[in-house]
Amino acid sequence: MVVPDELVIPDTAASSAALEVASTYHSAALLNHSRRVYFWAAVYGRQQGIRYDAELLFAAAMFHDICLVPEFDSHTVSFEEAGGHVARVFAAGAGWSSERRERLGEVIVRHMWPHVDVADDPEGHLLWRATALDIAGKNIDDFSPAFRAAVLHQYPRLGLADEFLACFRAQADRKTSSSAARAIQSGLATRMAANPLDTGSEHTPDEN
Repeated sequence: MVVPDELVIPDTAASSAALEVASTYHSAALLNHSRRVYFWAAVYGRQQGIRYDAELLFAAAMFHDICLVPEFDSHTVSFEEAGGHVARVFAAGAGWSSERRERLGEVIVRHMWPHVDVADDPEGHLLWRATALDIAGKNIDDFSPAFRAAVLHQYPRLGLADEFLACFRAQADRKTSSSAARAIQSGLATRMAANPLDTGSEHTPDEN
């Protein structure tokens, strides 16, 4: 699978730093999830002609689940809200303007919304759509089975489903009014169990 470099990682210092931080704190499964999320989002955006800020989208993808890891787990607010705060601190260190820092936080928070309108927030829409695809298989037909298999070959899932569901259940148990609790209550486990990316129904990478 040959893709433009900016669809793997934007060529900016902040993008490289975001990947370094994510690689330090995420498990292997969560890191690959974050890499796939950016990839799904960026490729879909390009296919649909959606104009987006690649650096902003990449940083959001790297940090959208950062507060599921023990070092940043918040016992007071939803993981996506906490992730927005962590990302704002990172962005301040990267020299981003206050407005751009706020946008990064917004994009991360909104990925747990029921819907994000592309006209209002292109990066938020792309992250929202990509995370739903990777976790629950929503809008899976945005990409062909062969293309999906190629992405999984490059960034294997490494038991993501079990790890992610355990994280969400832990969040739901401690924060009963959080987005994670609502997701569990609405049948997240069932949706994840039916995700073609985890059911072995994908083609192998060299199939057409």
